[in-house]
Amino acid sequence: MTKDVIALTPTMPDAWALLAGLYAAGPQADVTAGSGGAVLRLCAPDGRPLVSVEAPLLVQVPGEAERLLGRDVPVPYWWTEVRASGAVPGAERLAESVCGRLALLLGGSTWPKAAGTEVVDVGAAVAPDDGQPVVDVLTDTTSVVLADRPVLALTTWLSDVLRGTSESGRALQIVTPPHVRLSAPARATLLQVPHRWVVQDPAQGYYDGLSGAVLRWRDGTFAPAPGADGTASVAEAFGRTSPSDDRQLVVAFRTTLPAHEDTVLGEALETAWHALTGSAPAGWGTAEPVNLPWSPRRLTDLARDRAPEPTHLLVTGHPGRPALAWIRVTRTTAGVEQDMTLTLGYGQGEEPPLEAITPLAGTLVAEHGLTTMLASLRRAPRDLTTAPVLQAPTVPVAFTLGARDVRGIGLTHARRPPVAVRPVALGPASEPALHYPLGDGTDAGALGELHRLAAHLRAGVPGA
Repeated sequence: MTKDVIALTPTMPDAWALLAGLYAAGPQADVTAGSGGAVLRLCAPDGRPLVSVEAPLLVQVPGEAERLLGRDVPVPYWWTEVRASGAVPGAERLAESVCGRLALLLGGSTWPKAAGTEVVDVGAAVAPDDGQPVVDVLTDTTSVVLADRPVLALTTWLSDVLRGTSESGRALQIVTPPHVRLSAPARATLLQVPHRWVVQDPAQGYYDGLSGAVLRWRDGTFAPAPGADGTASVAEAFGRTSPSDDRQLVVAFRTTLPAHEDTVLGEALETAWHALTGSAPAGWGTAEPVNLPWSPRRLTDLARDRAPEPTHLLVTGHPGRPALAWIRVTRTTAGVEQDMTLTLGYGQGEEPPLEAITPLAGTLVAEHGLTTMLASLRRAPRDLTTAPVLQAPTVPVAFTLGARDVRGIGLTHARRPPVAVRPVALGPASEPALHYPLGDGTDAGALGELHRLAAHLRAGVPGA
């Protein structure tokens, strides 16, 4: 199994500290760089990868170590990930020694606790290398990574693996024990076909952590195993759910802004954050852990530098109110589009602020170029992670259609949907947006209402 070890240090690992860490492999090992210098690889004398060391990341956002590792670490601190391939005997001890040396030189701690700082002779590697970040199994169709950490997050390394597998035409399959949970961004990523979260249950073997399908390894990949009747079967372990009062409020919305020099991105998300939590986001970044203090201006600068390529960003809240969002910024003929999904967690005795949804929709329409918004509620953990068990369905609360799309569909048609609740007009009467209340998130029948509403609206689109 791939071994992850993380050094959490108050001081930046400089070149000399990294060199001391890398010398844990002895003088015979070689060092190569990947991902534009962001990842260092310790290699055996024959050139095969043993351990990868990510560039140290300065974390300035409180609560990230607690969220991802269960550690309370005061900010700021440096997060340095070291990863060893499970295909190399002794590589785990090497990863621990690299991090142990960093912690010894710079102070701080490691996760998990490092075993020592000794030189580790791992011998020759046996895993093939095609330039990708360290993976455990590489076949013609699939890159397989075995991971065991409290929360599997969308780290820089995982993003690199995803990029490498996509460029090589492979699927990514991450295999974990059943106690591992996914962060919300990692879950959204592994929901995308052809990637898969594979759970190894001690009693039942392998199953898909998001669908429950029983899996078998064949022809170089994990695939659904048909039951006696020829259809896919669901693992018993997937149904082992426990009753919980925890809920998540999910607000997915899109805005379109003019492509002007003075356009600032992220302000619509900040408005939603204030409306639903009473404060601004705490931080943003391109991967987990989220490391930069919240700044719409810096976020905008990054997206502008990457244009015309799309930009994917993560945003997190303060530790007292679990909240995570991801943004996709794209340049289109209509302007600059931001697709945002904000998820907030609530425990027993905490009520999601559903009364704030309609006023929020009005503000986004009036000030931020709202195109669409869907607010939903689901029974799911307050900490926003996903366990490999059956999830309750997401129940829609409200849907908002921006003025541009209302105009395209036709106001008369859009105002008369085949659902019980009539829409609320938002914005100027001459060109309104429409907000459709669908319930309080407790009646699963609202999902059918949403489907009927969507079909009605599509029927009004010219040429649909």
